[in-house]
Amino acid sequence: MRGFNMVKIIDGRKVAKQLNESTKQKVRELAKKGVTPGIAVILVGNNDASRRYVHMKEKKANELGINSIMKTFSEDVSEKVVIDTINKLNSNPKVNGILVQSPLPKHINEQKVINTISPEKDVDGFNPINIGNLFLNLDEKYPVACTPKGIMTLLEKYQVNLDGAKVVIVGRSSIVGKPMLALMLNANATITVVHSHTKNLKAYTQAADIVISSVGKYKTLEDKDFKPGAYVIDVGQNLDSNGKLVGDVNYDPKTSKIGYITPVPGGVGPMTIATLMQQTVEMCEWGL
Repeated sequence: MRGFNMVKIIDGRKVAKQLNESTKQKVRELAKKGVTPGIAVILVGNNDASRRYVHMKEKKANELGINSIMKTFSEDVSEKVVIDTINKLNSNPKVNGILVQSPLPKHINEQKVINTISPEKDVDGFNPINIGNLFLNLDEKYPVACTPKGIMTLLEKYQVNLDGAKVVIVGRSSIVGKPMLALMLNANATITVVHSHTKNLKAYTQAADIVISSVGKYKTLEDKDFKPGAYVIDVGQNLDSNGKLVGDVNYDPKTSKIGYITPVPGGVGPMTIATLMQQTVEMCEWGL
């Protein structure tokens, strides 16, 4: 990969807009058959970030013609009530995708809740059956975690060759790191996953063609931590000392040796929501 004098932006908003237009067209085609895709979102508690994110999802669904069902509960709701709600949604033929917004209160077992969602309606792709399908790279139709899937769409749109590429994933969460690992393996990339227990972590990022960071801490990585021309996917959503939304990566766009980067905001975030809508419609189509 060659070096660049100025970092080039991987425009998530632009690609998300294109993806949303495609999704909207699919919704129109389904409407001709008398079918409306439906997504149900369960929100527990008063976390401001979660509420904002859920509102954005609901707004986008309405814009695209997807039926959106909101189930909101107070912080002290019982685990049984949440699970009973999911079971009712599992049996509702008008609901194609079910999503439970994280984080959940400590008295609710998040994995138990995720396991309750029918694999066929697990629009977030977190059910162990769907994770297993992904790691086995089965030639079947199943949902995939939306942020990693959106990242793959971005890389495809920017014609990034993943075959044999050296990819470093910073972070090993079930939401990003692990499904990202599977997707990259399936794309024939050579992957290293680094995390809080990795010694000399930055030696790995400095040798990578592509770095995907999902740590959730500003300035986890700096300009000097990348090789010239590297592609950097910044999944971080953090606030700096001025309350400004920033990612994990601190860099100077005019002098950095990074080749391409997803900005925060405007990079991975819009792609996650667009992919969620895309996948809801796909799951509707799979069920026909």
